[in-house]
Amino acid sequence: MPEKIKVAFVCVHNSCRSQMAEAIAKIIASDSFEAYSAGTEIKNGINPVAVTVIQEHYNMDMSLSQKPKLISDIPPVDIVITMGCNVNCPFVPCKFREDWGLEDPTGKDKQEYIKTAKIIEEKILELKCRVNMKSYVSLP
Repeated sequence: MPEKIKVAFVCVHNSCRSQMAEAIAKIIASDSFEAYSAGTEIKNGINPVAVTVIQEHYNMDMSLSQKPKLISDIPPVDIVITMGCNVNCPFVPCKFREDWGLEDPTGKDKQEYIKTAKIIEEKILELKCRVNMKSYVSLP
């Protein structure tokens, strides 16, 4: 059986969007790929509002199974998804890379976190389809 594709969700601080993406991917796409999240700098913990939203909407307490990680803390990956860093997103070696351009909900109301989680869910489902069809590599 071939090894599963590895996907990294990358942000600068690895405390909110990338953590939500890792959690949601583990819930809805673990049959298709392994999910990781990481950043170039890390905060002391995962954003508590993000933890609450994932708990309430996906029934997962990501604070028990996840923590902020540096890019050097994750294994080599096949696909890198950057969240929309609004700065130079970190470089991670991979076969395919795309940016999801998500607004950071940090400091906004809980509704913005929910909206971000739902966008992430839709994008992960679409990515899962592409991975399953082996059509994630863009052709020129």
